[in-house]
Amino acid sequence: MNKNLKFGLLAAIIVGTLGWLAASGVEPNASYYKEISEIQKMGHGGVEKRLRVGGDIKANSIIREGGQVHFTLVQKDQQLQVVYTGIDPLPDTFKDGSQAVADGKLASDGVFHATKVQAKCASKYEAKPTGAITRGSEI
Repeated sequence: MNKNLKFGLLAAIIVGTLGWLAASGVEPNASYYKEISEIQKMGHGGVEKRLRVGGDIKANSIIREGGQVHFTLVQKDQQLQVVYTGIDPLPDTFKDGSQAVADGKLASDGVFHATKVQAKCASKYEAKPTGAITRGSEI
């Protein structure tokens, strides 16, 4: 093979690889989750699937027992019992009334077993302005 052809092929491979890496890294960093009503509608189809569910932490529902934290997420008139057994410490914003997203699996008894929890304090954030464009369910 000609030296120029080899160099051209090598350059094309390198430029193509760099272009692919750049394009794949541009995806939005949104964090989507299901609502409690969606998980309850899944029934047994949602059991043992890795899911993310979001809601507000119900007042006086946080119970710490050894390495587990039990709490209830609420959304509108729906409630979901959650048991957190992750290794990461819960955030400082994890408290009654905070918005939270739990990452884990739904057990056959209807309890959500979370291995990760994200929370933000609702009082530190303003409501979305009227007429704002929203992108689905994000926290």
